Amino acid sequence: MFGFLKKGNEKQKSEDIIKEEDNSGFFSKALSKTFENIKAVVPQKKEKISFDEIEELLIEADMEYEIIEKAMDGLPEYITRKQLRHRLVMLFEHAPDVDLSNLPKPFVRLIIGVNGAGKTTTIAKLANKSKKEGKSVILGAGDTFRAAAIEQLSTWANKLNVPIIKTQQGHDASAVAYDTISSAIAKNIDNVIIDTAGRLQTQTNLSNELKKIVKVCSKAMSDAPHQKLMILDGTQGNSAIAQARAFNEMVGIDGIIVTKLDGTAKGGALFSISNQLEVPIFYIGIGESAEDLIEFSPDEFVDSLLNEIYTEEK
Repeated sequence: MFGFLKKGNEKQKSEDIIKEEDNSGFFSKALSKTFENIKAVVPQKKEKISFDEIEELLIEADMEYEIIEKAMDGLPEYITRKQLRHRLVMLFEHAPDVDLSNLPKPFVRLIIGVNGAGKTTTIAKLANKSKKEGKSVILGAGDTFRAAAIEQLSTWANKLNVPIIKTQQGHDASAVAYDTISSAIAKNIDNVIIDTAGRLQTQTNLSNELKKIVKVCSKAMSDAPHQKLMILDGTQGNSAIAQARAFNEMVGIDGIIVTKLDGTAKGGALFSISNQLEVPIFYIGIGESAEDLIEFSPDEFVDSLLNEIYTEEK
């Protein structure tokens, strides 16, 4: 995994505050269905909420019971916002904090995940984000298993006006990865985003293909891929953890992007996903447009949940 622990300088803190302000409201949109379930348990905001109510609303939000027990252990019968906030934020502390301020060029990201999780759309969102930051980007259509995947990514590349390296269905995916990185080096492009096949994670062929792609990436550029990002479908809730574990065993996961969070009441699964896998959640997807990708903040995520059930602390 590429990245360093954040040093937490004042400039970084200031930038983080601005990002949190920009994202306010986006988390509320992403968690709207989760909030509906929470309000069914705690209809009125309170200063203190009973242990049983907290437990029930976390279950309704699709947090794994094992994680709920870990978060609630030792808390009193009636729990304040401050007490619960501390416990919930702590659930994300196992994931490393990554500094992405000094990246190699090109910075190579490999996108993995099962079909239907939203890989192609997420790649487009990441490419759009790079362009908005003034960075050049090239796409690699490495999902050669499905012709539709190549076509969909090509459509996004045309729409975003970014170059793409592709081949025909059934051709060698690792060759696409190699050519994409080589092209980026030759053209001095900042970011490389490579798609991969999304067959069922239990298939041996997929495992071998992913391992080969990772190996070939390192031949094209030392230390590449710099990030292997897993795309998880938010509507699957905790069942997505088994998928992520399988892919992690295949090639190792450096981070997670959770998609379709706006279409599910299972927002609490983010606690379980991060805590169980011990990898950071980098982004969440909240829609189908190229703009609908926001940086994930554990603090803002937790605060958004707590704002629905607690009155303001005096």
